[in-house]
Amino acid sequence: MGGVDQEFLRELKEKVNIVEVAESYVTLEKRGASYWACCPFHHEKTPSFAINEAGQYYHCFGCGESGDVIRFVSEIESLEFMGAVKMLAERANVPMPETGDDNAKTAELKRKRDTLLKILNDCAHFYLNNLNSGKADAHIDYILKRQIPSNMVRAFGLGASLNFTDLPKYLLSKGYTQKDIVDSGTVNEANGRLTDAQGGRLVFPIINSYGEVIGFGGRALKKTDFGKYVNTRDTLIFNKRKNLYNINLVKKLKRSQTVKEVIMVEGYMDTLSLYQAGFKNVVASMGTSLTQDQARLVKRYADTVLISYDGDGAGQKANLRGLDVLKDEGLNVKVVPLPEGLDPDDVIKQRGTEGYQACLDAAMPLIDYKLSVIKKGYDISKTEDKRKYVSEALGVIRTADSEAEREELLKQLRTQSGISFEALKRDLQSKPIAKESAETPPPVRRDGADSIKKASRFVIASYLFGADYTADTHIEDVSFKDEVHTVIAGYIRSKSLMNEAVRVSEIFEFFDKGTAEYEELDRILDNSEGGGFTDAVAEKYFFDCLKKLQLADIDEKIAEQTKKLNGVEDLAEQAKIAQSISQLTRRKAQIINGNNRP
Repeated sequence: MGGVDQEFLRELKEKVNIVEVAESYVTLEKRGASYWACCPFHHEKTPSFAINEAGQYYHCFGCGESGDVIRFVSEIESLEFMGAVKMLAERANVPMPETGDDNAKTAELKRKRDTLLKILNDCAHFYLNNLNSGKADAHIDYILKRQIPSNMVRAFGLGASLNFTDLPKYLLSKGYTQKDIVDSGTVNEANGRLTDAQGGRLVFPIINSYGEVIGFGGRALKKTDFGKYVNTRDTLIFNKRKNLYNINLVKKLKRSQTVKEVIMVEGYMDTLSLYQAGFKNVVASMGTSLTQDQARLVKRYADTVLISYDGDGAGQKANLRGLDVLKDEGLNVKVVPLPEGLDPDDVIKQRGTEGYQACLDAAMPLIDYKLSVIKKGYDISKTEDKRKYVSEALGVIRTADSEAEREELLKQLRTQSGISFEALKRDLQSKPIAKESAETPPPVRRDGADSIKKASRFVIASYLFGADYTADTHIEDVSFKDEVHTVIAGYIRSKSLMNEAVRVSEIFEFFDKGTAEYEELDRILDNSEGGGFTDAVAEKYFFDCLKKLQLADIDEKIAEQTKKLNGVEDLAEQAKIAQSISQLTRRKAQIINGNNRP
């Protein structure tokens, strides 16, 4: 665990509630004593991810992921253990203890990251000061031309690059090294010459979900041979395929209200226009084809995403490229139809908030949108085009999630094509259904465990969760056949000897992920579904499991003694071993035939 003081970890976890942390990423529903959600670690439609607030741990009954609040943050944010600890410490306003075991590589990586973030923050202020310096007339003119209100300029921290040379000079004057400012992505280097990567542009700071400036987007103010928009190149801090513009303000919005859906647009101006019009649940993909990382980022804040790209052919093709990526991550994907040739910014300016809301209200499910795009490519009044359209449309309809949906879509296709429903259905059924983006099934939780292993798991789970019926028994008296179970039981016993309550959240600190003990612990926690350690059925099963384990232990000892007997020639020794076998056999009969608990 990186040498972190265990007392500090215990104090940290007492100050952060796993339920409150998880609510920042998934939508929770309380059922009984647990909170449930669709698992953020695998795609599913029925919630199988449970958080036990009393025990401060989570467990997915679908894929088996388990852990405490540190493990949750580590997994969902793709952070190392110490990164998750630091993030939670900042959240709880708990100072990190001094650690002396950070190796040189880790220390240097931290220094580098901190330095680059500081450079990016200084650049944002530099650009902002430029915009307000009285020297940015061209930038101000563009802002006025695009009707960007001053409050939006301030809210999004827009700035100005006046030329190619001032920024490098400014950063060097602040003591940053040439290597660091180039590595930050804000400055380019060619033949020993340093230039502002956003030279002469209107600058949009890109801020991540933690409120850190991680890069910039720049808009050219006049025609140029370079791109109209330029984003910061990939760096240690920034990768636009893993980020979304305005995700920081969507996160802030989610803290104050429920966010049911996120609107996704292509660029910066669309974001500003929608935000100003009251659609604050908006993010931009910054012109990139959508990625799995971006899909997962959106899913932290809402289950539905409304794609609102430009209403032209290019925008529609971009929609099709990204829709399946989003759906594959379990998002409910809808596409917002915009008037031909208009982008969201245009719609807001020409038709106002009500006009854009009408577009949102007309949002189409993924499969309907695909069919509409296909239809635009054919003139179905022509026989050949109609046949091609029907064939392609049937290919899409085959991917529908249900028979009811397929039937509805076939009826629509019948109306459009004039071909009978029966004929279309026969053609549809002539080929097997092959979904383009089938739901990823959760990993199978059956591992071929025999009855002894299953019994061992339930017995350990009962002790782990402090079931009342374990009070008159001792875990050290249970003979586990699997060494992994013996180790886990030893942990529970050590807590008992110190008169300390066993906390499920703490056991994840004791066993590192990837070890046999951790993997088996995931299986043991499968027994916690519904919190069933209180009723008579659970109690009876517990004692049945104890008997099963005791009988297995006796059978093993009888087998050992029998093997030993067969190898002994001394009569006195044979008689002694035979007596031991007889005693074991009588004990076995008592357990089998008696009603007494072992």
